[in-house]
Amino acid sequence: MGRAFEFRKARKMKRWGAMSKTFTKIGREISKAVKDAGPSPETNSRLRVIIQNAKAANMPKENVERAIKKASDKNTESWEERVYEGYALHGIAICIETLTDNPTRTVANVRAAFNKLGGALGTTGSLDFVFDRKCMFKVDASSINIDEFELEMIDYGADEIDKDDEENVIIIYGKFTDFGNIQAALEERGIEIKEANLERVPTETKSLTEEQEEEVNKLIERLEDEDDVQQVFHTMA
Repeated sequence: MGRAFEFRKARKMKRWGAMSKTFTKIGREISKAVKDAGPSPETNSRLRVIIQNAKAANMPKENVERAIKKASDKNTESWEERVYEGYALHGIAICIETLTDNPTRTVANVRAAFNKLGGALGTTGSLDFVFDRKCMFKVDASSINIDEFELEMIDYGADEIDKDDEENVIIIYGKFTDFGNIQAALEERGIEIKEANLERVPTETKSLTEEQEEEVNKLIERLEDEDDVQQVFHTMA
């Protein structure tokens, strides 16, 4: 799963293109977190994680502070999480996570992308059996004995731990419902969380020809270019 996640992330970051687009998406996550639980990272655990993700994406500190300040204004728009599901060409299932201030606009844009590129938008919940929801954490591996660490983290919900020697990080996976438990355990031990996300991992994947992959990737790229779309997951191998 580790290599698969890193591949998806690398492709996603490439498709986001300009850093400004990445910062806009993170800014929306910050706004949602502030609206939900306040502007203080000390008391808002989700905001702490997003700030770490912003650092990992090289988002300037002043951009983060500006996003927090803006979200603290009662007159600032509120962002709503919406998930859309459908099928691309060749039977590839696609799940789209969005943050939007206008669900009508968002669903119209998502549906238009599917219709234009040979897919079909489905009903919410229709792909629940296709993807497992997972949480993912990256921490610095420098001072960690991975064998001892793995035994400790299992008690908090970790079900898979990998080490990436190239980045010198340990990657922790668990059920998405254990996000808070794992985060708290890491913070209690003084372990800096370099990055954290919620993922939708396909229970099965489907191999396609190169030409078929290109057709499906056109839809994925179109969806990821939408301003309201945060993440796109699929079952293509």
